[in-house]
Amino acid sequence: MNRLTLSQRLTLVFCALLLICCGALAWIQMRGNRMHEQETVQRLSRGLAEHIARSGELMDARGIRDGEVRALFGKLMSVNPSVEVYLLDDEGRILGHDAPEGHLKRDRVDLAPVQALLNGKKLPIFGDDPRSSSGRKVFNAAPLWVQGRQVGYIYVVLVGEQREALAADIAANSNLRTTLWSLAIVAVIGLLAGLIAFRWVTRPLRQLTRRIQSFDVDSADPRLPLPPTPLRAGERDELSILQHSFAHLSQRVSEQWQQLRQQDLQRRELVANLSHDLRTPLSSLHGYLETLALKDASLSAEERQRYLAIALSQSHKVGRLAQALFELARLEHGGVVLELQAFSLPDLVQDVFQKFELAAQSRQQQLDAVIPVGLPPVEADLGLIERVLTNLLDNAIRHTPAGGRITVALRALDGDVQVRVSDTGPGIPAARRDQLFSTLPALGSQRPDSGGLGLLIVHRILQLHHRQIRLLDSDDGAVFAFGLPTARPR
Repeated sequence: MNRLTLSQRLTLVFCALLLICCGALAWIQMRGNRMHEQETVQRLSRGLAEHIARSGELMDARGIRDGEVRALFGKLMSVNPSVEVYLLDDEGRILGHDAPEGHLKRDRVDLAPVQALLNGKKLPIFGDDPRSSSGRKVFNAAPLWVQGRQVGYIYVVLVGEQREALAADIAANSNLRTTLWSLAIVAVIGLLAGLIAFRWVTRPLRQLTRRIQSFDVDSADPRLPLPPTPLRAGERDELSILQHSFAHLSQRVSEQWQQLRQQDLQRRELVANLSHDLRTPLSSLHGYLETLALKDASLSAEERQRYLAIALSQSHKVGRLAQALFELARLEHGGVVLELQAFSLPDLVQDVFQKFELAAQSRQQQLDAVIPVGLPPVEADLGLIERVLTNLLDNAIRHTPAGGRITVALRALDGDVQVRVSDTGPGIPAARRDQLFSTLPALGSQRPDSGGLGLLIVHRILQLHHRQIRLLDSDDGAVFAFGLPTARPR
């Protein structure tokens, strides 16, 4: 059974149920026919007992006339062996009969069915069978009168022992043939109906199987897989639910597969770009160190210091790039766990301003903070948010020309504290705006210090806080904005 497919199992179950239903219908039909036959016999023999009661003096004032009873009952049963005649007293005790020795199993008969028959109740009515300890059969009965007084009943069993035995013998062969033919017909009908039902019931299952077999995430057709159709209200069809779930699953798998392919492409581009970005400072560092090693004796003190300064500068660039890559890798692969705490965002902005104060002064730039009074504290990871502000201010200072201005503005809005970092630099080219925070355009062919990795880190940190950084439209420079949730009261 374990080797059968689901469709085959459904077919077998359906055929079994069909056979059970056909058998039940056949039994109901046979029982109905039997009841109709019993009613017919009882109706045809309605006056038989009354005729017997009038045909002779079976009892007199002294009691039962046993000889006449046996003679009369014997003649009647010889003429019609299918009936059995009994003489009952007024309490149902059997006073006279012509049953062979040992065949009588009762000494009295329940008179309630007799009264029902005499009162004209609906036929068929079944009474006690004296030749059976528990059997009941159709009968006919009539009161027996002696000198104007009712002294008992004539009780006639209409389907006697001999008829029942003969009918059982004949029916055994007939029923066997009928049963065999019925089973054969039912089996053929059940098989045909099962095949039809199998085709009809399993049609959605076969359609789903073909869809699963034909599903290909690498399909060149952008329309595949088809979007799932919505379920109707109250839909309970398991196959419809399964089809709907598979459509959702296939769509999700296809989308995730495309995302994985895009991420793989971006990683390939990242490796290529990093190789290019690392090669330039490393080549410069190696060249100056090699020059110092080969020409140390012929170089003046000023040249030696200049070469060392350039080598240190290139080494610092490589170190910054390596640190940024390490930090981005930790953020991308879940190596960072948020340590949420409530803190004052204005105080953090002032601390970050102090780090960039000398750099801004050397470039003749102005750092401004727009902070309203009564700003609520925020709940976030203090160290990571400091990293976000540091990267944004570092980018703004490096891309803002001398004499420019960098502004950090805070305001409370809809349960968040909104942060806006703006500068008066050249802004972001339109070609880079749509994919500014994705890996590929953030690096591209830009310089290692262009801020691409810094924006990626900012983007990922805010994602961990379930927030997004946005590049706002501006006619003067670049404007970055993000929000942080206000701290809940303790």
